[in-house]
Parts: sequence; structure tokens; C-alpha cells
Amino acid sequence: MSENSASGQGESWEVPIERGKIREFAAAMQSSHPAYQGAGAVVPPTFLVTGRQWAPDGVALAHGFDRSRLLHGGQEFVFYGPPPHAGDLLYASERIAERYEKQGKKGGTMRFLVIVTDFRDADGDVVAESRSTLIERAASA
Repeated sequence: MSENSASGQGESWEVPIERGKIREFAAAMQSSHPAYQGAGAVVPPTFLVTGRQWAPDGVALAHGFDRSRLLHGGQEFVFYGPPPHAGDLLYASERIAERYEKQGKKGGTMRFLVIVTDFRDADGDVVAESRSTLIERAASA
């Protein structure tokens, strides 16, 4: 996927919430909870990470980190009401929320980036967000 060089806000893309994908995700989590089954299935809490699979080429934000030194530092999901359910169509877009640096314990500077993916409904209301922290390890001496 190519990266968008826009300054901190990416383009939006559609994320269809499909019943079969909810069921597959729940099975991968080894969950047989009934809320994740059937026509009215709701998404498991971490399901929205799959929304990136629907992103077309060119919408990923450019972060400028060296991918050979890149680590995933954390993931957080926030829901602003009931979780999305099968049949919903959401619109996702990424934005850079924060950049900062810290000294590494082995020397050098580590860079951090927090990317927020907002998930909006057809009315444009944010129904959920995903916060991903990326870490670029310090360069070797």
C-alpha cells in the first residue's frame, strides 16, 4: 500500500461490517459467544483492526519511520455507544494524533507516533476509534 504524504489527516474509506467476517474473527479469538453469531452479530472489541483491509492504495499516512526498526507499541479501541453490528457500513480515516521522542535504554533516541483511525457512521458521527502506537527503535551505533 502506498503512503499518503498529507499532513496528518488521511482520506476516508468504506468499512462494511459483514456477519461472516465477525464470525471468522470470533472463531480466530476462540470465542463462541452468541453476540458474535447471526444476523445481528456485534463486532468483538478488537475487530475494527481489520478495517485496514478495506483501505484502498494511497490512504495510509506517511509516518517517515524506518520500517526495519519499527515496532508495534500498543493498540487501544474506544467505542462511543453500542458496538457496530453486521450490516453497518462505516467510514474510516486515519489521523496523526501525537509524535514524541524518548531516550532508549541502550542509547539513542526512540521515536513514537500515535495514529488514530476514526470510524464514522453514515451521519458522520464517530462511533469508534482505534489508537495505534508505533515505535521506531534507535539506530544502531
